[in-house]
Amino acid sequence: MNRDYYSKLGGLPPQTELLSSKAVFTTAYAVIPRSVMTDIVTSVLPHWTGTRAWVLSRPLSGFSETFSQYVMEVQPGGGSDRPEPDKRAEAVLFVVEGEMTVELEGVSHALRAGSFAYLPAGSLWRLKNGGSTAAKFHWIRKAFQEVEGLEPPPAIVTHEDEHAISAMPDTDGRWGTTRFIDPADVRYDMHVNIVTLEPGAVIPFMETHVMEHGLYVLEGKAVYRLNQDWVEVEAGDFMWLRSFCPQACYAGGPGRFRYLLYKDVNRHMTLW
Repeated sequence: MNRDYYSKLGGLPPQTELLSSKAVFTTAYAVIPRSVMTDIVTSVLPHWTGTRAWVLSRPLSGFSETFSQYVMEVQPGGGSDRPEPDKRAEAVLFVVEGEMTVELEGVSHALRAGSFAYLPAGSLWRLKNGGSTAAKFHWIRKAFQEVEGLEPPPAIVTHEDEHAISAMPDTDGRWGTTRFIDPADVRYDMHVNIVTLEPGAVIPFMETHVMEHGLYVLEGKAVYRLNQDWVEVEAGDFMWLRSFCPQACYAGGPGRFRYLLYKDVNRHMTLW
């Protein structure tokens, strides 16, 4: 199966471009369209070389509080020997362009577009782009929630090619999820999946749940219902949903609609 992983970020619109945009930040959700992910909104990070990042989400009190998501661009020869400053942070890396090497606890793993890596909190890892073109990947960070009597989750390094799409019930395979982490394994407190909807498929009810979401559109276009609004989204757009934001989707085509989905799972609610 041919797959696309949207990665065309950067640049700057011309002075003739209209200012209108679907970028929006509400009390329930935010939409960050690909048109605003330009050169002037990037960040550079300590102990990274030849690298810039688009920060798509960060914990905000009163909004979405569990995770942060970056799109990283690492030039040839770039990378980091000290990528993560927070020992509490677990991570998922998902590659959308190019090739790179992640050394995890002394073992090197070659990653390419479609590769997925789960890095447990406290892991010793480093990243290097030894190729001749830029590597781009999503880096999702979350403070791991330990549970007494439950062993910590192991690392995972895999590729989308190694995982079949699990069809949602009663959809004739038109709506499915690629799961990189076993949903029954409660050692993990986060999931990052790929959701695929074929043309004409729908999420046929207003999902309303405690899990926070980051949704990055990898391929195609659709209309997404967010709270009380319908929003048209396409490859390269990011949606950021707080807990209990109602959501649904209609994938009108002409091609498949696919997105990378973060959610927090498998833990009791913190009581303040």
